[in-house]
Amino acid sequence: MTLWFVFALMTVAAIFAVLWPLSRAGRPQSEGSEAAVYKDQLSEVDRDVAGGLIGPSEAEAARVEISRRLLAARDSQDGLPVASSTRLRRSAAILALVGLPIVAVAIYLPLGSPRLGDFPLAQRARAPDTAQPFENMVAQVEAHLEKNPTDGRGWNVLAPVLARLGRFDEAVRAYRNSITYSGDSPERRSDLGEALVAAASGVVTAEAKAEFERAIALNADEVKASYFLGLAAEQDGRGSEAASIWRTMLAKAPPDAPWRPLVQAALGRVGGAPVPPPGSPAPALSNEAMAAAKDMNEADRSEMIRGMVERLATRLKQNGDDVEGWLRLVRAYMVMGDRDKARSALGDARQAVANDAARLRQLNEGLKNLGLDG
Repeated sequence: MTLWFVFALMTVAAIFAVLWPLSRAGRPQSEGSEAAVYKDQLSEVDRDVAGGLIGPSEAEAARVEISRRLLAARDSQDGLPVASSTRLRRSAAILALVGLPIVAVAIYLPLGSPRLGDFPLAQRARAPDTAQPFENMVAQVEAHLEKNPTDGRGWNVLAPVLARLGRFDEAVRAYRNSITYSGDSPERRSDLGEALVAAASGVVTAEAKAEFERAIALNADEVKASYFLGLAAEQDGRGSEAASIWRTMLAKAPPDAPWRPLVQAALGRVGGAPVPPPGSPAPALSNEAMAAAKDMNEADRSEMIRGMVERLATRLKQNGDDVEGWLRLVRAYMVMGDRDKARSALGDARQAVANDAARLRQLNEGLKNLGLDG
């Protein structure tokens, strides 16, 4: 109803704009018209005769000429089509009153949506459903693959999408078809194994483990397969084997590997010491100290290492700006298995650099590389 009311107001305004000029009727001419001028001229001639400025004969001739012009002016005014102008204005008013609404309706009916219902405010504010077009796209790919089941590229596209949607059983089938029609590869075997694990609610089943082993047979450095084989060992109660697999992964990984924190955390679950990134500083001992430690027995070597770690801790309490020193101290405590001291050193380190945003950021990044919460 509101829309139609607005349309009605707009129509009335348009009609008013057309009728307003037509309603202004012509006004009678004022005394400044041509006939009034001639009347003034006759009076002026009489004044000139009375004042002796012109003679009677000249005055009579002037009166004749002015009277002739006055009659001509009156004839022209009497001949104006007044009635015709009135009829024209009336016709234009009727056309505006009737024609404008008819034209507006005639244009709106084919181009507008007169039967479209109201759209509630709650539905207008609702965010568009982006999942529906995505589901439609998946349905289109599935329809294509029903007609072309040997399209390996299509299965390659569909499989990860199904896994993302949580349709793991269908993703397993899609990955198998991908391997069948696009060829075997360590990545596809790893993805298939991961889908099997997801379908089993996170359990590395024998079938999934077999797929990861096939991936390792194709590429010994396949990261996903190695991680899940370690997870399989952990789930079977073989923590030392899991730790060995994950340590090997970390030893080969670049310092900026995105999956390093995940593997560090997994290694921590089975009680393994975190592996420092390649190129990071030694825990606490210099090369000379390491060489001297080779000739010591186990007890003496442990005592020497503890003494050096304590000296490092003492130095950092005096000068806490050395972020690398704090990281070496935390790492050393963790290698020694003294997690309480590692946590205490971590707290001291954060307190020491709390007022320096750059050093605090460097400390947190280093802790992340250690598998700790930065």
